[in-house]
Amino acid sequence: MTTDNIPAESTTDDAFKPYQGVQYKDALSEIFVPHVFSHSLPNGEGVDDERLWVPQTESVSFRPLCFSVASGYYVNLLRVRGSGLLSRHRHPGPVHGHVLKGSWKYLEHDWIATEGSYIFEPPGEIHTLVVPDGVEEMITLFHVTGSLLYCDPEGKVTGAEDVFTKLELAKKHYANVGLGENFVEQFVR
Repeated sequence: MTTDNIPAESTTDDAFKPYQGVQYKDALSEIFVPHVFSHSLPNGEGVDDERLWVPQTESVSFRPLCFSVASGYYVNLLRVRGSGLLSRHRHPGPVHGHVLKGSWKYLEHDWIATEGSYIFEPPGEIHTLVVPDGVEEMITLFHVTGSLLYCDPEGKVTGAEDVFTKLELAKKHYANVGLGENFVEQFVR
């Protein structure tokens, strides 16, 4: 392995000087969401503001962090309150997850994803997410590429969601709770 392309560490004043040039004009701006785990509004107000969570069912909600409509992926916090079966589904694209709170498992695997666990879900796998008994709340950061296809036990697709359906759900929710439909635009790239 060579490190020829990595610049040597510098201790000069220039090393700590910010970039002085112009950013690419067509580059998208970054998304910075402070206090992700404390669930506050971007301006720091409303710590634990329940309005940030978009309900999908009585016990399942998500908090969007990024909707990449150009690349067809989304990043969100998935929250499940209480134990139970969430869904059987398949992903045509890869999924990355990091458990922030609680635990969950797939019926099709022996492992249990606990706080601090990282999960890579390969494209094409069908699995059934379950939050075990005794878990009051589970929160996992998921990066989902492509769609999520809900399936019956034989793998027949019964429903679907993707970046566009999640985005529409978030717009409606934020409009209904007084944050405004445009609140979601900060997460769209």
